[in-house]
Amino acid sequence: MANATESITASAAQRSAVRWNQRSLAPWLFLAPGLFMFGLYVLWPIVQSVTLSFYDWDGLYGPNGEFKGTFVGMGNYAELMIDPAFETSLVNNFYWLALYLLALPIGLFIAIFLNQTVTGIRLYKSLFFFPFVISQVVVGLIFAWFYAPNFGLFYLLTEAITGKGVAVLADPDLVTFGIIAAGLWPQIAYVMILYLTGLNNVAPDQIEAARLDGAKGLKMLWYVVLPQLRPATFIAVIVTVIGALRSFDLVSIMTNGGPFGSSRVLSYYMYEKALGEYGFRMGYGAAIAVVLFAIMMIFISGFIWKMWRDETQR
Repeated sequence: MANATESITASAAQRSAVRWNQRSLAPWLFLAPGLFMFGLYVLWPIVQSVTLSFYDWDGLYGPNGEFKGTFVGMGNYAELMIDPAFETSLVNNFYWLALYLLALPIGLFIAIFLNQTVTGIRLYKSLFFFPFVISQVVVGLIFAWFYAPNFGLFYLLTEAITGKGVAVLADPDLVTFGIIAAGLWPQIAYVMILYLTGLNNVAPDQIEAARLDGAKGLKMLWYVVLPQLRPATFIAVIVTVIGALRSFDLVSIMTNGGPFGSSRVLSYYMYEKALGEYGFRMGYGAAIAVVLFAIMMIFISGFIWKMWRDETQR
């Protein structure tokens, strides 16, 4: 009898251990491929970039494959502090960041309009979705023609109104704002789609209850609709901030950083220094990348902290 009891107890303990192993190991097994790819393509390049930023290296190896870089410590970062092109790029990045956030209220306004039942709403939706489905290259070309001197629509309009056309992409004071306007076009469409998805999940009973209480217009939007759109707003802020800091393609297509480098942003300046025709300063380019990464980490850390707080309900 005692042996049978011991056997049952041992069997139960074994099953419990198997269940514990399954519960504890299974998540890690499913996560392993993703963690491996994240480590290989994200963490390892970050470590390499930080390491490379302490060297002066032209990107070439020796005849036997040896690394030919020279350790300069914080030299690249010290040079950044007195580099006027870096200062211009950094300031332009902050312009991008501040003005790109206009995509949120504009996207919300358009989403609320498209959420109404009016005649021809499908046509309006197609027109507003259009910039989201075309590539950044096409957006850049469209706006380059829009701003083009002599025949561009914007140039002709300003010429008709003021008597003198404005060549936006040739003006060092206006070029960055012209490119940001081009970037806002697809970004507003993206934010609008996020808010349209959120509006479909707004509780209709709360809307009806608010109407019975006399709420309408801005009060309805502020106190009833916007709180329910908080998840969509959170995602919209994330993609807008990251999109602003990653701005590269429109600058490359529309101006190549010109005129006189006035439209450079950090990512484009990094490309010029590391891989441009007169660049091949890999260490200096890596130092610019590290600075851009540090700026991104300020926002990413905030987003992760908020997600953690929401998950743990603290």
